[in-house]
Amino acid sequence: MPVSTRVAVATLAVLALGAGVARGETRVTYKSAKAGTSYYLMGVQLAEAMKAGTKGQVIITVEESQGSVQNVKEAAARSGNYVFTTPPGLVASALAGKKPFEPKDAKLDRIRALFPIPSLTMHYVVREDAGVKSFADLAGKAMVIGKGSFGAREAVANFKAFGIDGKVKVIDIELSGAGAAVKNKQVDGFVTASSWPAPNVVEVAAGTKVRVLSMSDDQVAQTKRTKIVIPKGTYPGIDADIVTTSLPVVAYTLADMDDATAYQLTKTFWEGRAAMAKANPWWAGVTTDMLAAMSGKLHPGALRYYTEAKVAVPDKLR
Repeated sequence: MPVSTRVAVATLAVLALGAGVARGETRVTYKSAKAGTSYYLMGVQLAEAMKAGTKGQVIITVEESQGSVQNVKEAAARSGNYVFTTPPGLVASALAGKKPFEPKDAKLDRIRALFPIPSLTMHYVVREDAGVKSFADLAGKAMVIGKGSFGAREAVANFKAFGIDGKVKVIDIELSGAGAAVKNKQVDGFVTASSWPAPNVVEVAAGTKVRVLSMSDDQVAQTKRTKIVIPKGTYPGIDADIVTTSLPVVAYTLADMDDATAYQLTKTFWEGRAAMAKANPWWAGVTTDMLAAMSGKLHPGALRYYTEAKVAVPDKLR
């Protein structure tokens, strides 16, 4: 089933959760990403897992968003059970009143962390017949990078770091059409930032021979990001490990959320993570070690769960 169809079906399932809400249920808004992306699909999966894990006591409504910056900014105007996803670096900037959150909004001081979700992982996908085997070979090639996305900004920064800035024909359009453009040989490849396995990479690799570029250790260091290895066999026809970079992503809420709800969300997430990973491999990479990358403070309800579960919590989060 195509990703778009799976998302549509899953979205209808989540909407159905809102029908006939009984007394005693807790309703949570989960601000995710653009519909059709892996992070929107994760939100749908999380909603289903929360319903199952709490026996219907927690109902999550997934809202589409235009990205992580919007999610953080919108937190200033929200209250109650608002959960949103964003890289922790943006929360650190919001709390400090730095770009793109100038001037500082004191209402953002209410942001509290719950748990990590799969990291944003950079994918540089090229047609096998394009003759691209390294980043240097991208010179003169046409690459879709995704208009206004984190992946687009990261790709431009990395092209500059790798010495190919201005040499790559950057196609700054939405990623939704990138797969078809690659299959029709209108472009040589595309860049996407998504948790692996990325649905759009799986789809294009299933019908077209592609290569996902690997970085050298020096290139990883130049990006100043976290190194991650995507195992061989993750994508059709890719029989070698892929070395690339990632950016942590965290589910945050507000201090307005009551402790019992924050506790229930955090506990249900971790207790249901293994089951989610069996159905959707990207959840397998989420571990409690990822708490070290969080910014801000944990919600007291979440901290209660980690304390009970004997999870090591960095002092900066307390």
